[in-house]
Amino acid sequence: MKIYGYIRVSTDKQNLQNQKFEIEKYCGLHGLEVSDWIMEIISGTKQVNDRKLGSLLKKVKANDVIVCAELSRLGRNLLMIMSILHYCLTRNINVWTIKDGYRLGNDISSKVLAFAFGLSAEIERDLISQRTKEALARKRLEGVHIGRARGARNKKSKLDKFTSDIVFLIHENYSQRRIAHYLKVDRKTLNRYVRKKQIPGAREYPYKSPIE
Repeated sequence: MKIYGYIRVSTDKQNLQNQKFEIEKYCGLHGLEVSDWIMEIISGTKQVNDRKLGSLLKKVKANDVIVCAELSRLGRNLLMIMSILHYCLTRNINVWTIKDGYRLGNDISSKVLAFAFGLSAEIERDLISQRTKEALARKRLEGVHIGRARGARNKKSKLDKFTSDIVFLIHENYSQRRIAHYLKVDRKTLNRYVRKKQIPGAREYPYKSPIE
């Protein structure tokens, strides 16, 4: 069994060493020794595979332990955290957090949590899809044109298949920066697209979302 200490901060103004001290103290009290440290300065909104955490999850084996200061170090939103925990629990990877006091492992309570995490993630995806459809239907009833601007040339864009997602996320106050990252496109590409399609509520420049 290997112990991995995972540390993440969002900016270089935050201190990685504070979290390392907490993990070392915690492991010392429980007679454990950290085999490897994974430290990164990156936003928790970044996709897991774009972070060192993604490489760690591919490396850890059954019965290994990932120790972090708190669950929020794994991600900035509940769906992402649940997905990570579900991945770990279904592979018998232990996740221990210090401040939250969670010890998720190969026991009956953890298996119940694994089921709950997986179900919650599925429900959340369904809710997002439903809210997207409802938002589009509401805008159409209000007379808002969704999609290609009238009279525009029928030139396809790689973002056309994501139009409904973009409309919903904009009206949920997600920033264009965050939407572009989610769609894996350049921010300027997204900006040109929403202006060309005349998507209501879109702003020319990124703004800070209240949910980020």
